[in-house]
Amino acid sequence: MIQGSPVPRPPSWLTARLATAPAPVFVAVAVAAAFSTYFAMYAFRKPFAAATFEGQFFLGTHVALKTAIVISQILGYALSKYIGIKVCSEVTPAKRARLLIGLVLWAQAALILYGFLPDNWKVVAIFLNGLPLGMIWGLVVWYLEGRRTSELLLAGLSLSFIIASGVVKDFGRALMAGTVAGWWNAVPLIGPAIGSALGRVSEGWMPAIAGFHFLPIFLASVWLLNQLPRPSDADVAARVEREPMQGADRLAFVRQFAFGLTFLCVAYFFLTAYRDYRDNYQVEILDGLGYPYKTNKTVISQAESIVTFGVMAVLAMLNVVKDNRRGLLCAFGIMAGGVALLGVSTALLQAGWLNGFWWMTLTGLGSYLAYVPYGSVLFDRLIASTRVVGTAVFAIYLADAIGYTGSVGVQLYKDLIAGASSRLAFFIQFTWFMSALGLVCLLASALYFARRTRKG
Repeated sequence: MIQGSPVPRPPSWLTARLATAPAPVFVAVAVAAAFSTYFAMYAFRKPFAAATFEGQFFLGTHVALKTAIVISQILGYALSKYIGIKVCSEVTPAKRARLLIGLVLWAQAALILYGFLPDNWKVVAIFLNGLPLGMIWGLVVWYLEGRRTSELLLAGLSLSFIIASGVVKDFGRALMAGTVAGWWNAVPLIGPAIGSALGRVSEGWMPAIAGFHFLPIFLASVWLLNQLPRPSDADVAARVEREPMQGADRLAFVRQFAFGLTFLCVAYFFLTAYRDYRDNYQVEILDGLGYPYKTNKTVISQAESIVTFGVMAVLAMLNVVKDNRRGLLCAFGIMAGGVALLGVSTALLQAGWLNGFWWMTLTGLGSYLAYVPYGSVLFDRLIASTRVVGTAVFAIYLADAIGYTGSVGVQLYKDLIAGASSRLAFFIQFTWFMSALGLVCLLASALYFARRTRKG
């Protein structure tokens, strides 16, 4: 050992047990830890979208107040992805848990500020809220990638944000309706600011109160996640060792696969915008389809639960594909099938053969089948099949940074250029566009990587 170097801490009893546990036990614990960590994080990110701020516009412009708030959070989240290209690629194992906790505490502090600020100034607070949250995904993926069971682990993690988005928005609506016990009225400063003897929470304070409910779950989940052992020698042999990537390593990766990555990023630019639009305006779209949120209080959770288990079932099947090149091509097949489903389901809706609820469910399933692999199995298999030493987290964050930039652009396009279209009409048009463009880009990228990867 080099003189003066830190002495490695011995693994905890739980880490040691998990290192020798049967695969099903390890998978169950790892999925539970990752799922609950990211699920709880969503309570700091998405409840605000349950508020409508109906009839309010930002600073007297034609931009709806909710649109301005949504865009502001996405701007913070997108900037977080650009920061995460460096931070999440370089972070060492010893710092991951502390960074996870610090980022969420920052996000919660921003939500408290959001509650205090006047409506037009809430855009500042929600920007500060999005700024740390974009790095959470990459830090969690670090614990799961590069293992023989990574498909199962990453599929389990991906379940979290699909189902959490609907659940935390339904929870936010319950807070505003006064159906959740109003313990927060006893909290100094915050209770008097809310000022509701009936337990109802205003649209402005609802996100912070939702965050307080989920903070203990997040802290416990991060602790459990941090007990997971590093990938074993057998994992490394099968999936390549995963190491932090410095600037030169990241540049070399982009240069090596520039053509295929370009098509992937173009598709993801619009796919992220599509998923975000559907997610942020789900209440309004369902209302336009004849499912008003005031009388259908759990309709979002119902649709997203079906989507969740559909995506989980499909992605989990990739774990049986041991050959990395074949697994990569299967991931491309799943993604192409997802964007094709967008077009098919929309054709069925317009022909009158599908009702609004099932169309929203199928657009969710199709978009997530295409979207989820970007943040999980696609780049994990790409690293494994090309034998590049590095981390899938870098490629994930490169795509994410570009994707959330697209999300901001589409939000602005809707209100400033396509303002005459309803949320529903715009979403239908966007669905057709996403289906056609996604198929072209994904098939082109799949053909490229089929030539650049090898079996194994």
